[in-house]
Amino acid sequence: MSDTRRPPRRPSGAQRRVLAPLALAQFICSFAGSNMNVMINDISEDLDTTVQGVQTAITIFLLVMAALMIPGGKLTDRYGRKRCLLVGLVVYGIGALLSAAAPGLGVLILGNSILEGIGTALLIPPVYILTTLIFTDLTSRARAFGVIMALGGIGAAAGPLIGGLITSALSWRAAFVFQALVIAVIILLSRRLEDPLPPDPTRSFDTTGAVLSAAGLILVVMGILAADDSLWLTVGLLALGALVLLGFFRSVRAKERAGKEPLLSTALFRVRTSNLGLVTQNVQWLLLMGSSFTVAAYLQVVRGYDAVQTGVIFTAATLGLLVSSLAAERLAGRWPQRTLIVTGFLATLAGIVVLIALAGSSPNPWALTPGLLLIGLGLGVMLTPSVNVVQSSFPEEQQGEISGLSRSVSNLGSSLGTAVAGTILVAGLSTGAYAAAMIALAVIGLVGLAAALLLPRGLVR
Repeated sequence: MSDTRRPPRRPSGAQRRVLAPLALAQFICSFAGSNMNVMINDISEDLDTTVQGVQTAITIFLLVMAALMIPGGKLTDRYGRKRCLLVGLVVYGIGALLSAAAPGLGVLILGNSILEGIGTALLIPPVYILTTLIFTDLTSRARAFGVIMALGGIGAAAGPLIGGLITSALSWRAAFVFQALVIAVIILLSRRLEDPLPPDPTRSFDTTGAVLSAAGLILVVMGILAADDSLWLTVGLLALGALVLLGFFRSVRAKERAGKEPLLSTALFRVRTSNLGLVTQNVQWLLLMGSSFTVAAYLQVVRGYDAVQTGVIFTAATLGLLVSSLAAERLAGRWPQRTLIVTGFLATLAGIVVLIALAGSSPNPWALTPGLLLIGLGLGVMLTPSVNVVQSSFPEEQQGEISGLSRSVSNLGSSLGTAVAGTILVAGLSTGAYAAAMIALAVIGLVGLAAALLLPRGLVR
C-alpha cells in the first residue's frame, strides 16, 4: 500500500496528452448512444419508417456494443491495445459516414447499429486498459477515470442537445458527419500514443465463448424488444437466451478445468464487492439511457416538440451531470465511494419521481427540468465511484479482463434501458405509457440502490 500522507502525484504532460484522445473516444461513443433520441421524428419521416424502427436501430447499436465488448477486450492482448483502438476508430468512422448517406432504415442499421457498434466494442476496452497501464499511480488513475467517465456521461446527456442543434440547423445526417469528424480528430491525437505492453500473437482466443456470449445477450435483449408484439415470443427468446448464456458459462468452466484460457475467467465473479459494483454500473447506464429515450420520445411524439426544443430541455440533465462530475474528485476525498453511490441513486430516483409528477400536472415543458437536473446530478456523483469499486477489486494482471467485463455490463445496461423503456412507450404513446416507462425505470433503480447499500462500508476513497 502506498503512503496515504504522500501528496498526490499530478499527471505529467505526456499523460495528459494521452488522456485527451481516450476521454474523447468515450465521449463520442456515449454521444452516439443518445443523440439519435431527438432525431426520432426526422429520421422516421425521411426514411419512411416508424418510431419503433428508429428505436430498434438505437437498441441494436447499444446491444452490439454490449455483446462484443468482452471479445473486444480479449483481442487487445493478442493484437495490441493501440492497434485495436485505431481499427475500432476507423470502423466507427466508416459506419458514421454510411449512416449519413443512408437511403433507408436497413442501411442506417448497418452503418450506425452494426459498424459503429463493432467499432465501439473494439475501441472502448483499449481506452480503459491503456488508462490503467499508463496511469500507474492510484491517485492519477482515479483522476483519469474520473475525466473519462465524466466525458462519457456528458456525451450521453448532451447528445440530445448537440444532436438537436445539428439536426435543426442542417439535418440529422449532419450529426453523423459530426461523429466522423470527431473520430478523425481522435485518430490524429492518438498518433503519439504508445502501448505499454507488447501484443502477444500467440495468445489464444475463445471463439466459441465469444459466439455464445454474444448470442445469449442478443437473444435476451431481443426478447425484451418483442414484448409489445408477442408475450410468447418474449418468453421464448428470454428462455433461449438464458440457455445460451448457461452454455457459455459451462464452456468457460470446461476450458478452465482443461487448463485453457476462456473468454472470461470465472474468478472475476468471485469478488462480492466487484459483483455489487457491476450491478450499480449496469443500472446507472440503464437509467441514463432509458430516461433519455423515454423523455425524448414523449416530448417529440406526444407533445410535438422539435429536436432543438427537446435538446434544450435536456440541458438540465447535462448541467447536473457536468457539475457533479467536475466535483467528483473533491467528493471522493471527503466521502467513501459507497456513500457517493448510494447518494447518487437516491438523487436519481428522486429525479424520476419529480419527472412523473410534474410532467403530468403541468403542460409547461420546463416542468421537466428539475427532474432531469436531479437525474444528472445523481448520475454524475456515482458513475466514477462505481468504476473505481470494480477496477480496484482486482490486481494489475487482471485489469484488462475486468475492464472488458465492466464496459460490457455498462453497455448492456444502456441497451436494456432503451429496450425496456422504449418497448413500454411505443406500445401506446400517451401520458399513461410515459408514466409506466418511468415507473419501470424507478423500480429497476431500486435494485441498483439495494446493491449500493450492500457494498461494504469503508471502501477505499
